[in-house]
Amino acid sequence: MSTNLVKAIDTRQWAGAMRALLTAMLIIAAATVSMRPAAARGAPESFADLVEKLSPAVVNISTVQTIRTRSNRRAPQLPEGMPFGDLWDQFRDRMDEDEEPRQAQSLGSGFIVDASGIVVTNNHVVEDADEITVITADGEEFPAELLGRDALSDIAVLKIEHENGEQFPFVKWGDSDVERIGDWVMAIGNPFGLSSTVTAGIVSARNRSINNNDVEFIQTDASINRGNSGGPLFNMEGDVIGVNTAIFSPSGGNVGIGFAIPSNDASRVIRELREHGKVRRGWLGVGIQPMTKEIAETLGIEQTEGAMVTRVEPESPAANAGIKDGDIIVKWDGKEIENSNRLSLLVKRTDIGKPVDVIVLRGKERVTLQVTTGELPAELAQATTGDDDDRGDRDNDRADRQLVEGMELAPLNDGLRRQYEIDETVEGVVVLRVARRSPAARARIRPGTVIISVNQQDVSSAADVVDIIEETRDAGRDRILVLVNFRGNTVHIPLRLMDDEE
Repeated sequence: MSTNLVKAIDTRQWAGAMRALLTAMLIIAAATVSMRPAAARGAPESFADLVEKLSPAVVNISTVQTIRTRSNRRAPQLPEGMPFGDLWDQFRDRMDEDEEPRQAQSLGSGFIVDASGIVVTNNHVVEDADEITVITADGEEFPAELLGRDALSDIAVLKIEHENGEQFPFVKWGDSDVERIGDWVMAIGNPFGLSSTVTAGIVSARNRSINNNDVEFIQTDASINRGNSGGPLFNMEGDVIGVNTAIFSPSGGNVGIGFAIPSNDASRVIRELREHGKVRRGWLGVGIQPMTKEIAETLGIEQTEGAMVTRVEPESPAANAGIKDGDIIVKWDGKEIENSNRLSLLVKRTDIGKPVDVIVLRGKERVTLQVTTGELPAELAQATTGDDDDRGDRDNDRADRQLVEGMELAPLNDGLRRQYEIDETVEGVVVLRVARRSPAARARIRPGTVIISVNQQDVSSAADVVDIIEETRDAGRDRILVLVNFRGNTVHIPLRLMDDEE
């Protein structure tokens, strides 16, 4: 074989090896890129393209409210026969007249979510308004019809129309659940009446609670001021991920802490208002409380997250699914339950009639149940009590009272129910007195508290409580778990047993 031929073969082999190496490097690089978070992007070079595209759908909400007040001025009545009495009467009549009605105006923001003219804003922007006017980005004014509003979520939906049937520019809802802390966001609104004002920032936090039991807010440092309420919070794809609603501000101006209703919540509320004229919320039919380390230690388990069931309403979705008192709900429809507030929010957001898999911790075993979500009742019936004298009942039951762990306990009767306003559906042992500085006092057990169960065993007398406490001591444990009801609220309390010296 010639030298030239050998060199040609070696060159082809070297080239093939280099191609294989390059291919492997490209595969590794692609895999590395695919492992990076999809939303991990640098700061945008400019927001101008998004602003130009989205701002026509952002509107100004102007409202007028007529306020009628009655004069507090009242002229005295002169004694009969006094001089100039007729003139005084005319003056007095003018003072006694109601003051002239006055009109209060306010401004807010909103955005169009449908080409037919469906406008979203905050409930507090249009609440009690007599007139609502929507002003588009080009200055055109439209009288707005209020289609519906919901105070709990602070969402309202309006309708405007072109006389010639022309369509409106609109924006789309995004998925607020996929936005991460640190993602860029942009707000457009009308702070202080300055229309089409654009601010930008990031998602500062998620699942913020600000005294609203129906919403977990998105927190942002994008500047939000008075007049931004009801305006949209956009992601970098131009989708609405929030409705700007509130600010935290000791001074009244922006300090970099604003809150927006997540789009997944807002869009559901809008859909309910348009379809049903009200917001229907999911209902499970349980009383719940958060899990704590103390409760977990009392039960001898390691589960410190979840929602512990304190009661199950008869014929409720929970009762029909087999959920029991003392169950710890740890997962709802595939979502982890960190605490009782999280469960409450998830249940309310669930569509009515939707079957949901629920995982509960019962004892030390996980049980999967299926719940068909009901509709949260508008009102709960209030129990009434009579006014009959209950002294005889109290006197007759003194012999049944017993001092247990610093608490004077007695079986329930009609007199005690009336005295402490205890609902007739509540059964157990009532606390009459609590010793100061006792573990029960430190656990905030008060007279009128009903002990329903101890260590998940129902009790009907002080003797029942004593028996369970003795069993607990014999087992070498120093805490009991008491299920109590106080003024209609049911909760589990881990109660430390008293030492001999206490």
